[in-house]
Amino acid sequence: MIPKVLVAASVRPLMLSILDHGESYGYAIIQRIHDLSDGKLQWTDGTLYPVLHRLEAEGLIVSSWRKSEVGRRRKYYALTPAGQQALETEKKYWLDVHAMLLALWGPSPQLAGA
Repeated sequence: MIPKVLVAASVRPLMLSILDHGESYGYAIIQRIHDLSDGKLQWTDGTLYPVLHRLEAEGLIVSSWRKSEVGRRRKYYALTPAGQQALETEKKYWLDVHAMLLALWGPSPQLAGA
């Protein structure tokens, strides 16, 4: 399992990235995270919905109620143009952190001041 602090830090970029691949609804998002992480990330309703509501309040996603193929009403979420911009910013941050970790953990770490 991935520590809660990393889960909390990654929720926003993961959510935006999932919705970048197309609109989705809560349960499908939770399942997608589970599948992508091979079960290492366990999102619950309590993790998901506060983030969805916050992203919607920020104007980064929009929601709409629709009937599913089985007739059940579901709330679908989709990225807005502002959400797309926020995703690009998140990507930059995470790629910068990733590059630093690779430099530190790679075969010949490049430590500052060494």
